[in-house]
Amino acid sequence: MPPVSDHYFTARPASDDERRGVVVHLAGRDVTVEVAPGIFSPGGVDKGTRILLAELPPAPAGDLLDLGCGWGPIALTAALENPATTVWAVDVNERALDLVRRNADRLGVADRVRAMTPDQVPDDVTFAAIWSNPPIRVGKQVLHDMLHRWLPRLASPPPPDGGAWLVVQKNLGADSLARWIETELGLATRRAASSKGFRVLHVTR
Repeated sequence: MPPVSDHYFTARPASDDERRGVVVHLAGRDVTVEVAPGIFSPGGVDKGTRILLAELPPAPAGDLLDLGCGWGPIALTAALENPATTVWAVDVNERALDLVRRNADRLGVADRVRAMTPDQVPDDVTFAAIWSNPPIRVGKQVLHDMLHRWLPRLASPPPPDGGAWLVVQKNLGADSLARWIETELGLATRRAASSKGFRVLHVTR
């Protein structure tokens, strides 16, 4: 039988749920988190997320969305940085959401991390900030639909350092995505940083 292969955007991964602890650097400290196969970046913090985390401003108070949270490096960073931040960690992958909850509990921030599927987020919640390494490999149309759903929910006016911060590989369409956000959604988009083949985009209302 061929080996099982999951996309990280699978709702219920078929691969063995083999949990293991890894040490990662989040919010200025080394912490141990739990990871597993069948999710995005099961070995630790991926390069794109590391680049994004290095460029992000401090987490603002209020509601913050981590779109495509995986096991939680972005969500956990925001929760560790600011006890006044409520983090909505959103993913379609149920294994990833379970890992986020377990990792938030392990790090003592479970009271301010809400891990859930997109449809579980109340429609009336707006976000002071969106921090995301979006799932580019779902395909352009699915990605556009996702951003069309969530970016308009940025708070207006945004708090200082608010808005959406997205990291996208240059060769996977970062520049064309920035143009699409401006043209189709009418949101100001600038290149906040460029490093190691990745762009960090800052989107504001």
